[in-house]
Amino acid sequence: MRWVVAFAAVVLAVLTGPASASAAPAVETLCTVKDSRIGELSGLVSDGEHLYAMNDGGTKIQVFVLGRDCKVQKVITDRTDPFDPEDLARTPDGRLWLSDTGDNNKARLTVALEELSPDGKVTMHRLTYPDGQHDTEALIMDKSGTPYLITKDILGEAKVYRPSGPLASPGPTNLEKVGSLKISATDTQGGPVGSIGSVLVTGGASTADGSVVALRTYTDAYLYAVPDGDVMAALQRTPVRIPLPGEKQGEAIAFDPDGTLLSGSEGTGQPLRVVRGAAALAAQSGAPAEGKSSAGTGASSGSAGDGAGLPVLPAAGITLALVGIGWFGFRRLRRRTH
Repeated sequence: MRWVVAFAAVVLAVLTGPASASAAPAVETLCTVKDSRIGELSGLVSDGEHLYAMNDGGTKIQVFVLGRDCKVQKVITDRTDPFDPEDLARTPDGRLWLSDTGDNNKARLTVALEELSPDGKVTMHRLTYPDGQHDTEALIMDKSGTPYLITKDILGEAKVYRPSGPLASPGPTNLEKVGSLKISATDTQGGPVGSIGSVLVTGGASTADGSVVALRTYTDAYLYAVPDGDVMAALQRTPVRIPLPGEKQGEAIAFDPDGTLLSGSEGTGQPLRVVRGAAALAAQSGAPAEGKSSAGTGASSGSAGDGAGLPVLPAAGITLALVGIGWFGFRRLRRRTH
């Protein structure tokens, strides 16, 4: 297994080259999550005073309300048994949205958004993809309340979906593919699978006013300015990359109301870290990338990082190696079996 991972990591580095970051901002430790109940931190949001944290998996809905010292102050819970929640978002009315969209085995007929009110009431919104199953770990909620789901793809080309109409309860509501973006390999250290982890999208976030959105991999965060509220247009622009080195299995990302970026990893005793003023850095994003049309969507493909992602023909040539990684090793990242 180790030689396969090493081989694929080398191929990724050769084909894409490491995506560089400009002046890397300081990453500071805010506090350390010591509560054993939050051992698989995957979703995170902030209202400035409190942090809201969610585990990957579980047999009931639980959102932990933490102080700025990472100590649990309250637990919002419901008996609803989710399948594989992966990310968390919060709307201005205080409602929390759990992205129950994990699907390691690509076997789910529907995925779901679980809407959690401050008093613990859950509303289920089931969703269906237009083109088969996907493993999705990132949720972005734009300022109008429209959810965007961004897939996790071992070839580094993440697909972007949103509901084709108003969310039904329980649904399902059809999703539509609105675009894709490529993630280039970087040389940032961290994560459980080496360089391959630098192209896997593991979380998403939006500022309180929706003016900046972020995607993260196991090793880096990518920030996009959204001056006009158009998330897909923003994802075509050149992002600001913020390295998040040394995270064991980084999946959580969020913004404070003042634009501070927060990140966290699975594992008890892992720190929550902050990058102050991160949202302001998104102003460094370039003009919209020309990109190419995504087949069947009419949208454009953006590229995160300075590289252009995997070229099509070389990517096809190494698909077997990457599939081998996915089959023999990548599933082992999850303790939950689907």
